Amino acid sequence: MQLLALQTVPSQTLQATLGNQNVRLNIYQKFFGLFMDVYVADQLIIGGVICLNLTKIVRDAYLGFVGDFTFIDNQGASDPVYTGLGSRYSLIYLEASDLAAATG
Repeated sequence: MQLLALQTVPSQTLQATLGNQNVRLNIYQKFFGLFMDVYVADQLIIGGVICLNLTKIVRDAYLGFVGDFTFIDNQGASDPVYTGLGSRYSLIYLEASDLAAATG
């Protein structure tokens, strides 16, 4: 697992190398919640996914993404909102080995 640093802003882009992939995340607040787009090498893998507490973002291996992401509420069980990013709400990258351990 890897903690990804986020800013307390309503819209942000994060770039990182995760699982040997050049990843770009767009994270943005809308009226109905926080959403995320996942790109690998500038190709959209999955877009417009609502971010929920302890719920994987990518979810399906057939999309070709190695690993997954989840938000964690450090103070309870609420879904993330931008005002708590980087403090109350943490974004975690789950490596392939983390996912295998959870299912095996």
